[in-house]
Amino acid sequence: MRKNEARARGAEAGAEQAAAHEPLAPARRHKARFARVREAHQSELAEDYVELIDDLIASTGEARAADLAERFGISPGTVARTVQRLIRDGFVRSEPYRAIFLTEKGQALAESCRERHRLVLDFLVALGVDREAAELDAEGIEHHVGGETLAAFRAFLDRRG
Repeated sequence: MRKNEARARGAEAGAEQAAAHEPLAPARRHKARFARVREAHQSELAEDYVELIDDLIASTGEARAADLAERFGISPGTVARTVQRLIRDGFVRSEPYRAIFLTEKGQALAESCRERHRLVLDFLVALGVDREAAELDAEGIEHHVGGETLAAFRAFLDRRG
């Protein structure tokens, strides 16, 4: 009798645990989700750099590798490697011992990132999130949120007036 009771309890626990989880997505959908996340992680660094380069140019008239290293809290060597990648990808241009400048492609990316950041920030604040916390969260969310979700954020904010 005890074996049957233990089996029954085990089955009940398994059913409760299964009910607590959503059904597992089909493999193709799962793969697509993670591909999107990997893609967002790859573009996140470029987006952060072009946005900061644009901010530095607007604020001080130039963007220097030393300024980027200081503001990101990383080594100048890391900045140099990333800037080389941004040059290769057509987002920035630079000459040895000179400031870093955005190309048209880099400027367009910076503007797009800034708009996406502003929209996510405004949405979080509209939900009642403290502005400082919303700033921190928007910095991460902005790189991963999709176009459909951004459109819903915008529609929500527009309805609020």
